[in-house]
Amino acid sequence: MSRIIFFIFLLLFAYSIQAQQTPEWQDPCIVAVNREPARAWFIPAPSENIALAQDISQNPNYLSLNGTWKFLFIDKPADIPQDFYQNDFDITRWKDIQVPSNWELQGYGWPIYVNIAYEFTRNPDPPRLPVDYNPVGLYKRTFRIPSHWDDRQVFLVIGAVKSAVYVYINGQKVGYSEDSKLPAEFNITPFLNKSRDNYLTLEVYRWSTGSWLECQDFWRISGIERDVFLYSTPQVRIRDFFARAGLTHDFKDGLLDLDVNVKAYDASLSQGMRLSIKLFDAANTLVYSDFKNLSKNPQEEILHFKTVLPNIKAWSAELPYLYNLIITLTGRKGESLEAVAHAIGFRTSEIKNGQFLLNGEPILLKGVNRHEHDPLSGHVVSRASMIKDIELMKQHNINAVRTSHYPNDPFWYELCDKYGMYLIDEANLESHGMGYGDRSLAKDTVWKTAHLNRVLRMIERDKNHPCIIFWSLGNEAGDGVNFDTCYDAVKQRDPSRPVHYERAEGGRNTDVYCPMYPSVQYLEKWASRPQSKPLIMCEYAHSMGNSTGNLADYWKTIESHPQLQGGFIWDWVDQGFLRIDGREKRYYVYGGDFGPSFLPSDSNFLINGLVFPDRTPHPALHEVKKVYQFVDFAFTEPANSSLRVSNKYAFYDLSATSLRLELLVNGEVRGRERLPFQGVVPGGVRDISLPITFKGLYNAADEVFLNVYLVLDQPWGILEKDHTLASEQVVLQSYTQKTEPTYTGNLRMRDVKDLLTIEGKDFEYIFDKHTGQPIQM
Repeated sequence: MSRIIFFIFLLLFAYSIQAQQTPEWQDPCIVAVNREPARAWFIPAPSENIALAQDISQNPNYLSLNGTWKFLFIDKPADIPQDFYQNDFDITRWKDIQVPSNWELQGYGWPIYVNIAYEFTRNPDPPRLPVDYNPVGLYKRTFRIPSHWDDRQVFLVIGAVKSAVYVYINGQKVGYSEDSKLPAEFNITPFLNKSRDNYLTLEVYRWSTGSWLECQDFWRISGIERDVFLYSTPQVRIRDFFARAGLTHDFKDGLLDLDVNVKAYDASLSQGMRLSIKLFDAANTLVYSDFKNLSKNPQEEILHFKTVLPNIKAWSAELPYLYNLIITLTGRKGESLEAVAHAIGFRTSEIKNGQFLLNGEPILLKGVNRHEHDPLSGHVVSRASMIKDIELMKQHNINAVRTSHYPNDPFWYELCDKYGMYLIDEANLESHGMGYGDRSLAKDTVWKTAHLNRVLRMIERDKNHPCIIFWSLGNEAGDGVNFDTCYDAVKQRDPSRPVHYERAEGGRNTDVYCPMYPSVQYLEKWASRPQSKPLIMCEYAHSMGNSTGNLADYWKTIESHPQLQGGFIWDWVDQGFLRIDGREKRYYVYGGDFGPSFLPSDSNFLINGLVFPDRTPHPALHEVKKVYQFVDFAFTEPANSSLRVSNKYAFYDLSATSLRLELLVNGEVRGRERLPFQGVVPGGVRDISLPITFKGLYNAADEVFLNVYLVLDQPWGILEKDHTLASEQVVLQSYTQKTEPTYTGNLRMRDVKDLLTIEGKDFEYIFDKHTGQPIQM
């Protein structure tokens, strides 16, 4: 018996040793080591003025590490050179690489496009990963901290890195992080050398256990994809805040419920410090202020503020009114130590009686799915590109975006707050290649920590943005105990927003039924009886090739049933990469155009956007604008002298608009008028009399159309003056032929079986009677 016990002890000891030797990138239970807790996205400033300026280049607490780094590409982890992270390691033969960038687009390895499958294995067996070919990128650079950062805390932020990263400072291991679409933040203060160069080394893995949860339908590429920077804070700092800005008292007043986390690295310093808050409206008028004194000892405390603000201006995508929240930490003498500025909007997002309501009103989500893609830089997307995206979306009546299938660059959320765009914010969580059955990672509790971490870290980063109206637990990752845990955790952390998850199929882990690609007939049948949840299609109208043609049929059905509340077209942008050949011919490439023939590929299935990779619109985008428009036009009486304008906006009254009319007679424009428009309440109608002058421009035998355009009299957010919000062509008078045609000359017609022949003096035409096509002339 004692021998058996001893043998079991040896086995357990051997297993524990093996477990300790498993590196983090191969361990599904380890998602981070020494990484800072997730927090709201902001960079603290030393004063209110600098915080309000929103110019990061003027913030002395910020230091960008973007630019040229030294780089070594390695085919597999076993070939990583020993001590590469030491300061004196010889890197003279390392290459240069730009940060941020995807290394496959810099000539290292190959981009791979697959939809459902994992790109690194044909036989999924998680958590196993390839070891014979699993590229590793080693990045290295030096930096020197500013002298005024002495006696401050210093943090390193890697905005996004795929798929896993180890961080070293001055030859010492700082930590590890997974999740390629959220920031990895580390406190590097203990590792720094003051007043001299510091060496930063990053060890980036193409595939890690995190890759089992990143099986999305897009390019599988690697590297550092967003900004890398340092920031510094005082020894007592504003670590985080959560501004819950809702509506109360029948949606007329604002309810601000604010938590601010203050962390003290030296608790004795917090005595006598004060935290103050100020709230300014868009005219920079102070509407609320308050303060609290810090406690004497705790290392981290949460200071709570709550108030009701009367007659608040609510935020919506139609009227995106923002307030400026300023949080300031002051010292014992009243001096400013740190300040944070963030735009917030007051709005409610809820599901009530089976409908989704924003600010108490049912709204329709006229959406698209958007991948982050650039034809030259891959997943590194510039601010100019993001601005172009939101400008095009607003121009074409798109009011909602699903961040398929991961949290986007933080700047995207700022744009959506400012210009008005509803977001479904989606966690970086997809294990499509495992299927949805018993092998689904959603059902394997070994992966519970990773699931929960990805969802909650997204919420912590993005929680202060009014544009986010749903949290999404992920995409095509099955359903099971891990998503039960995620759903419950989201509801506990932020009950103010509904939860979206397609694979729950309307069950417990979603507050909205969000199917993919249901038919129009299915929607009609589903909506024919009352349902407990609204239906919003997370994907529909797959916009590949000559498609998106039945969009009008979808929306005729959607607008006929109150529990059908829209959907998100798949998808926004063609994910092609630009290639220029030796003759300067420019064209786009896709899956299968890179690397050896044995690489997996789903070919051109990622070329399915409404815009080309350079954001040139496809013809389908014009159809989207027409079907998605929020204003309808129709005649209201047989004489066609009165035009009815129907406003389908939920909050915008069509103020500061005009009607531009064109009279089209037999295909020619005969008259133009621009009529001032007094607007119409949301959901209301207004009848407009047509100009009398039009009556004398056509006669009873003419074909007459009226082209109607609703245009802006002044800029509206990102939309310019004279932009057309909606348009229609309505029939004023149909063509009627009063007399039979008169022919001169000697014409003969012969009708023989399938052919119709018309003969004249010098010609003969033969037509196919079935097709109507001429076959001989």
